[in-house]
Amino acid sequence: MARVNPVLAAMVLVGFAAMEGAAALPRRIAAAVEKIRAVGPEGKGHAAAQSAWADVAKAKASQIPDLLVAMDGANDYALNWLRSAVETAVQRETAAGATLPVKALEGILRDTRHHPRARRLAFELIRRIDTPKAEALLSGFLQDPGSELRRDAVAQLMARAATQTNAAKATAVTTYREALGHAREADQIEDIAKRLQDLGDKVDLAKTFGWVSKWQLVGPFDNTGEAGFAKVYPPEERIEMAAELPGKSGPVKWFPYKTRSEYGLVDFNQAISSLKGAVGYAVAEFWSDSARTAQVRLGCKNGWKVWVNGALVFGRDEYHRSAEIDQYRMPVTLKAGRNLILVKCAQNEQTQDWAKEWEFQLRVTDEQGTPIVSTR
Repeated sequence: MARVNPVLAAMVLVGFAAMEGAAALPRRIAAAVEKIRAVGPEGKGHAAAQSAWADVAKAKASQIPDLLVAMDGANDYALNWLRSAVETAVQRETAAGATLPVKALEGILRDTRHHPRARRLAFELIRRIDTPKAEALLSGFLQDPGSELRRDAVAQLMARAATQTNAAKATAVTTYREALGHAREADQIEDIAKRLQDLGDKVDLAKTFGWVSKWQLVGPFDNTGEAGFAKVYPPEERIEMAAELPGKSGPVKWFPYKTRSEYGLVDFNQAISSLKGAVGYAVAEFWSDSARTAQVRLGCKNGWKVWVNGALVFGRDEYHRSAEIDQYRMPVTLKAGRNLILVKCAQNEQTQDWAKEWEFQLRVTDEQGTPIVSTR
């Protein structure tokens, strides 16, 4: 018997759900939904969507769940149009005294096959109708695959901890720690860490984020005129730790480097020298206990490229824009056992103070941002 691809099967189920939602709507609204779902970048389908939006916004309260299901598989442009139409329809219907079908909305909220933004909107609508019910439901989404619902659930825990600080400090610390264990977004993690620190409980941010901290570095190589980004230097062809390589100002060799930064920063200025017009490489062994999909998440304000097991994943040839945690999220496939992650980091020749940084941070996570830690 042929094996069924589980990812493809999930996509088919989502597609069927969206079609069923559209089919359950009156023909005029269903046709309008399809026009909105055809919206794309650079104004594609925009004119047709404008008139279609007015038809979708006329939906009855009983049709709102079907509109949420119709969000499944839609792109971000279409999702924005559909959400706006749903909110307009809800405002009109509730003002006229109509009641939204809470049970159907709850069904969509609980079904993780539906689009995360549709589920989040279902939660918001439930909260408008019955706030205590919505708040009671929220605690069940601490491990939700949808980042917005998970974030809300973590925020609920944080709010509970804030009420405990005066009466029971130890209880508040326990609650904040629980929230930290479920938080996946950098700003929320940092907020919780700050609150714990204020209570005298130090958070190991490096461990919490799960940075790759042990590397081998080599450099500098030449990046005069920003030509080094495209140039293929020896580490891109073959990694030989004992080899002596021709560098920018003479021979260079690989050397070990371990970042002590709580934000996982690999600082070439500190490790090599504060050079301009230079390229550095960093390589790390990452051991996985099984073959699996993952994300390599990088923060960097320099030019960069990333390879995993010799295959180029992605790169950006630009310099000194802002850098942030998880700035770039790249899907990869890890092998069982040893994997090699290679980073090329290029510094240009600008001399302003704000152009001094020559560094990156990198971690490996699942799709929700849960750190995957090397097993060795």
